[in-house]
Amino acid sequence: MNSTMQSSVHTFHIPVMGLGYTIDTPIKVAKYGINSVVSIIEDHLIEQMREIISRNHDIPYEKISTKDHDSRARRITVYLNLLNVIVQKQIHKIKKEDFQKDLDINTYFDLLPEDTSVKKLYIEFKSSQNNDKINIEKKLREYITAGTIDVNIMTKLDKINHTKSGEELPFEFSDALSALRGYANSDLSSSIVFSAGLNPRLFAYCTNFKDFYPDESGDIKKKIILKVSDYRSALIQGKYLAKKGLWVSEFRIESGINCGGHAFISNGMLMGPILEEFKNKKEELFNELHKECLNALILSKKQIFTTNPTIKITAQGGIGTFEEHQFIIKNYGIDSIGWGSPFLMVPEATNVDKETLSKLSRAKPTDYFVSNASPLGVPFNNFKESSSEKQRKQRVAKNKPGSPCYKKFLSNNTEFTETAICTASRQYQHLKINQIRNNGLSEEINKIEIDFITEKDCLCAGLGASTLLVNHEKPTNNLSAVTICPGPNLAYFSGIFTLRQMINHIYGRTHLLNKIKRPHVFVNELKLYFSYIKSDFEKTKENLNNKRLNYFKQFLDNILVGIDYYENFFNQFSSANEINNNILGSVKSSVEKMQQEIHKLSLSTSE
Repeated sequence: MNSTMQSSVHTFHIPVMGLGYTIDTPIKVAKYGINSVVSIIEDHLIEQMREIISRNHDIPYEKISTKDHDSRARRITVYLNLLNVIVQKQIHKIKKEDFQKDLDINTYFDLLPEDTSVKKLYIEFKSSQNNDKINIEKKLREYITAGTIDVNIMTKLDKINHTKSGEELPFEFSDALSALRGYANSDLSSSIVFSAGLNPRLFAYCTNFKDFYPDESGDIKKKIILKVSDYRSALIQGKYLAKKGLWVSEFRIESGINCGGHAFISNGMLMGPILEEFKNKKEELFNELHKECLNALILSKKQIFTTNPTIKITAQGGIGTFEEHQFIIKNYGIDSIGWGSPFLMVPEATNVDKETLSKLSRAKPTDYFVSNASPLGVPFNNFKESSSEKQRKQRVAKNKPGSPCYKKFLSNNTEFTETAICTASRQYQHLKINQIRNNGLSEEINKIEIDFITEKDCLCAGLGASTLLVNHEKPTNNLSAVTICPGPNLAYFSGIFTLRQMINHIYGRTHLLNKIKRPHVFVNELKLYFSYIKSDFEKTKENLNNKRLNYFKQFLDNILVGIDYYENFFNQFSSANEINNNILGSVKSSVEKMQQEIHKLSLSTSE
């Protein structure tokens, strides 16, 4: 069984960040063989960016209006085709460049990791003589390939849409399905990343497009990547797709620290043990999915694989050093590591406006926090110094909480209205606050509930504003406040960096971390999980039922399993990891104390 795909020239990828931070990253980094991911949810921003990019590259632009039929899918298709055309032109140009000059062709090879055969050949080329040089140069040019233009759909963002007269449109015009259709109809040969769990309607819709199935040579033009938090989730979602003849080409494991944005914290299961389970069960996973998928392809009389398909296992979230990068790849057999938030400090790769970038470059660890800002009700990484967070507080202070809601991608609440509205909207927060104030409870409880409601913020506008500001465009409806959602790992990076500097840091050729003591990524995630569950417990311990108590018990039990794993893990190394062992001991002691408190509450509840 060959369970790994052909390796990329790099051992890292740039994950999706926000709605706009990586929306045009492929045309900045794909020419160097770097894979990156574009969000395809916000079609208004996509259309604005298509106009900007077309203008910058002297390419004709014809507007696709929201009044046009299937405008959302068409906007996405045309935008992705535009990115593809530009990247292919870049690669064509690089392949013809002169190695003797300081051009992109040299940068392409300079950026590669040192231990790859291609990099070694390039080093040999630079020191070789005439005849050898000509032969090696030809080989090097053949090695040049573009990084993939991958796309992301957050499966929870699947609002049903309506006509202007209020009639419900057919299900295939929902947000997620329209976005999928936009990608499926594009010219890209790449992957779609499904994040945030199983969406049966969306996954089933993939069966309508031939590019998700093997072609006559057994290759899949458009591959599926599932972002997962653990092995069980991977198996469940993978089997669901396999039974439809759809192969999952990659499982992308994201730790609790993650790369920013929504923090899908698991029930206390930690990254190390999760990676270990994938490592031990990779062949079992392949065999089970391959059997299901092959049977489905045969039953539906579709083309089957001519050779065994392949599965990549990748990981991301909180990795910050070359040593961590290399260890996770080598110890767990990981194919690629996602580096997200640190690239927010790299203007050559992502879209962060000058004001926000300046604040990030000198931010303190306490400036990064997990908030309740998301209308989806999922914990959301946030930045205290962002202009959107300041705007939100100002609105609350003026007794005008909530945001105007124009794009409505996160409208999912029908508590007060027949048509779903967003919990970050001014309309919802006004209605909810009135309800809270009339509930007859104490002012103290009312304040807690109102603070929770008014913490919700508009992500649709905030996560795209920076992209437009970078491109000197005025955000629609003057909504220029910037929401940025870096993972907590960014606390260890201070400054603004070039693309070369960041890649050299990833590959151990330079060191960009600031002077703040940084525990191992595994320990950072552990501390985050314990802080999260402790805070959750403190908020609810006065009114707990048995179901909630069992949840806390299970969460803490899983943390202790993870700590035992890490104690064995760190004991394999030198005393340089003493800081990590000290933190492990401290956290373990805190977890055990919290377990005792929960046990006492459990006894009192059962009496």
